[in-house]
Amino acid sequence: MFGKRSETDSSANGRAITPVQATASSPAMDELVPDVVAEAPVLAKTEPVANLEEKVVEESVRTSEYYSVKTTVFNALIDTIDLAQLSQVEKSVARDEIRDIVTEILSIKNVIMSISEQEELLEDICNDVLGYGPLEPLLARDDIADIMINGAHTSYIEVEGKMLKAGIQFADNAQLMNICQRIVSQVGRRVDESSPICDARLPDGSRVNVIAPPLSIDGPCLTIRKFKKDKLTLAQLENFGSITPEGRTILEIIGRVRCNVVISGGTGSGKTTLLNCMTASIDLDERIITCEDSAELQLQQPHTVRLETRPPNLEGEGEITMRDLVKNCLRMRPERIIVGEVRGPEAFDLLQAMNTGHDGSMGTLHANSPREAISRLESMIMMGGFSLPSRTIREMIVGSVDVIVQASRMRDGSRKITHITEVIGMEGDVPTLQDLFVYEINGEGEDGKIIGQHRSTGIARPKFWERAQYFNEQHRLAKALADAETGTGFGNNNEEASFV
Repeated sequence: MFGKRSETDSSANGRAITPVQATASSPAMDELVPDVVAEAPVLAKTEPVANLEEKVVEESVRTSEYYSVKTTVFNALIDTIDLAQLSQVEKSVARDEIRDIVTEILSIKNVIMSISEQEELLEDICNDVLGYGPLEPLLARDDIADIMINGAHTSYIEVEGKMLKAGIQFADNAQLMNICQRIVSQVGRRVDESSPICDARLPDGSRVNVIAPPLSIDGPCLTIRKFKKDKLTLAQLENFGSITPEGRTILEIIGRVRCNVVISGGTGSGKTTLLNCMTASIDLDERIITCEDSAELQLQQPHTVRLETRPPNLEGEGEITMRDLVKNCLRMRPERIIVGEVRGPEAFDLLQAMNTGHDGSMGTLHANSPREAISRLESMIMMGGFSLPSRTIREMIVGSVDVIVQASRMRDGSRKITHITEVIGMEGDVPTLQDLFVYEINGEGEDGKIIGQHRSTGIARPKFWERAQYFNEQHRLAKALADAETGTGFGNNNEEASFV
């Protein structure tokens, strides 16, 4: 089907196979003896775990003989098929063809393997040719939030907030590096000794970071922050116990009435997921422009323009920074600007946009509390070299940001929305904040789970009340605040929250 086959060798069913030349790194097919292959262990496939107590992913060890057999068969396959034609057919068809050819290669050379060993080898080779090698079983699981590869032989995953050792390994660091190159090249980026740090993304939007030798001493380190296949909503976060029904209503109203929102939180607290959820409240007729280092937001509005930064080329030129994107947004007639993560001087341009007619803009940043988020914004603006007095910067922040939503990852692995906080104004040189909702920890259960509850602070009319009136949302807002104050719907929210 894919060409590159001669009539020198053929199997019982008449399919022709191109002979494989022996190389220094891979022995010829004639050197493969049944005894060598029979000793190759079978890698136990990673199965979804049933509960937290049993979440130990078994790690199997493959011998050098297994990789020797696999390398030789793989090289024979590459010499047999035409990769250009292979890339033009559907993945399922290509996988079936590859499995047929590998089976014939093993049959021609009279290699004896058990059915399970052969299936394992077939699956490995298909993943190497068509996918991301040993990563494929982990990428297929929707319960995994993070994949962390620390060199060829050490890997971890995060499931429901807990770190577990994963049962995969790579043949060597060279194979891991090749997979890293394949991932980043799909988005026009590169990773090598001259550029050993790279941010990229998978086709589904999952965030990828690669740091390679010489910076990473023990081999390439690959970190993947996975996106769930089913996009989460605020309703699902409510079911997880991350927020109460009243808090969910408040967030929906905040998103719709064009409040300028900053979502803050630590690493892995679910900031990007929460930002995705809040954008679902934006009206479908609004023009939205997103700016990200690696495009991962999944907005559902039809009028969305997605922008992504660009690293410098080999000569150190051509870099497009986040600040360049945010500044360019102002010329694109946006109604809302959404910055995936504010890390540096682009904070100044985002605040300028929020304060000059682009109401409803949103962004995320790393901070451990709403008060710290204000300080972080001030620090990032000063990083840009702006010679402005601290009071002027704080007044700009207070005049631009309406609401800070704080997301936190608890010590038991659950994720909660711990604060919905308004930015009120200034008292002297200090910004004034007002909490609408807070999450209080009451203790810890026998199973180690955090016991707590979301509590209303009793604010009847928040600062964005007039915005709610303008959008005819004041009645829904009043009801949510009243229900929260009387305790309706409030209680212990200690279910496992696993949004990412």
